[in-house]
Amino acid sequence: MLRALGGGALLGGLAGCGVPAAYVAPGDRAVADRSAIDKRLTWANWPLYIDTDDDDSTRRPTLDAFRKQTGTAVDYVEEINDNDEFFGKISPALMNHQQTGRDLIVMSDWMCARFVRLGWVQEMDRARQPNVTEYLDPLLRSPAFDPGRRYTVPWQSGITGIAYDRKKLGREIRQVKDLWASDLKGRVTLLSGLDEAFALLMQGNGVDITRWTAADFHEVCDQVERRVRDGHIRRFTGNDYTKDLVTGDVLACQAYSGDVIQLQADNPDIRFVVPEEGAELWSDSLMIPDRALHKSNAERLIDHYYDPGVAAELAAWVNYVCPVPAAREILAASKDEDTAALAENPLIFPDAGMRERLLIARDITSGERAEYAKRWNAIVGL
Repeated sequence: MLRALGGGALLGGLAGCGVPAAYVAPGDRAVADRSAIDKRLTWANWPLYIDTDDDDSTRRPTLDAFRKQTGTAVDYVEEINDNDEFFGKISPALMNHQQTGRDLIVMSDWMCARFVRLGWVQEMDRARQPNVTEYLDPLLRSPAFDPGRRYTVPWQSGITGIAYDRKKLGREIRQVKDLWASDLKGRVTLLSGLDEAFALLMQGNGVDITRWTAADFHEVCDQVERRVRDGHIRRFTGNDYTKDLVTGDVLACQAYSGDVIQLQADNPDIRFVVPEEGAELWSDSLMIPDRALHKSNAERLIDHYYDPGVAAELAAWVNYVCPVPAAREILAASKDEDTAALAENPLIFPDAGMRERLLIARDITSGERAEYAKRWNAIVGL
């Protein structure tokens, strides 16, 4: 998913400094749950982020199965196109202790961190989520912003690494520093979003991204500034880096694992690498906003997607890193060869060697964000 930094950072920063109007105390986050008497919920998600029927794109098999099994009506709305845009859309209600009209939302983890700090999401009841308890990937269980995943549950995950065209480049890329080789001058792009770009670059410097410091951040900025000035970095991108890679205007770039799986279907010479120094594992996660009217229904829906069979069906369609490792065995047993092959794809089910190199970066705190965004955006030209 496209994860960009925008104006919503200001509210998060003010709240982090103690502005009482923004923060919601635990006792004010819930209302009487209507799930038992009103079997429905509203779920806001990103476009193209759930399985659909090959013959009827309005049908979503895994979601339809939940509706049938539980009798719960689900209003599924593909209304999230950008983290900050959606933050701005629902933040007035949350700030003023009002309902958002949504029982479940999906945000990138760096934005989830802001919601958790502001107290804008409810703690989940794991008694209603036995599948989450049993099957959630250990790598994703306890990010710094939400220890124990009390307020968030990964929907899908991905890896920020390096994509390159092996045939056109004529060699392998194994380390972050390989991006700076002289033959790649003007043929490299980096991601424009602060939250997307910094972790991989720090890992190239040997930094443990679970505990990075201000000095680590500014060192990366110094390095990127030099490479912008000397013309080594062609430009900064959102998800449009894929176009440059396909045309050959760019030979290597920061990239998301899920995008590369799609590109490889048309060009097997495009490779994705988790550098030897490591790469960032991220998630888009499910949250239940404050004052949601159907909290129990939302918790059950989340647990539905942690059934390994359901997770496997979803993974076969979206092709991101599956947060349910147990789904791998189900895909491997498929009679369809293409589906079974997905079980062996390390960009969907990272192998042991890759998993050792994946880390969840500590998030940028509200107190840090204004300073860091100002410096990064000046480099990127935002």
